[in-house]
Amino acid sequence: MKPRTKRFALIAAGIVVLCAAAAFVLNAFQSNLVFFFTPTQVSKGEAPKGRTFRAGGMVKEGSLVRDGNTVRFVITDTVNEMPVTYVGLLPDLFKEGKGVVSQGKLGDDGLFVATEVLAKHDENYMPPEAQHAMDQAAAAKAAKSVQTPAPIKGNP
Repeated sequence: MKPRTKRFALIAAGIVVLCAAAAFVLNAFQSNLVFFFTPTQVSKGEAPKGRTFRAGGMVKEGSLVRDGNTVRFVITDTVNEMPVTYVGLLPDLFKEGKGVVSQGKLGDDGLFVATEVLAKHDENYMPPEAQHAMDQAAAAKAAKSVQTPAPIKGNP
């Protein structure tokens, strides 16, 4: 083989190896990518079916039911609600009326099966995406409740 052909073969092999490494990195990144959705977004069908995502909001008062290691509760963003089931130990700060972010998959029946539950760690903190979603939901609820007055009939 000529030196020029060897050099070309080495360069081509190097490019193939770099492309394969980039494909592996992008595949790993895609597999670990988890998006955040609110109950309103889930009810609109924006959440992926059969893929893991995070759902967050406030734990609805009176919705917490414990059955051994299985826990059921409802997440709300003040507009819509989403039932959640989780098997395992909950964080110490998990309480009704407090913020929570759950990671898992949405079942065909609309039940969110969580594999991980995260509770906020102090009174003032809420994950930025959860706070933004709660603010948007509150604004949408306020805009929906404002009604325009009926026009006043005047004298001709």
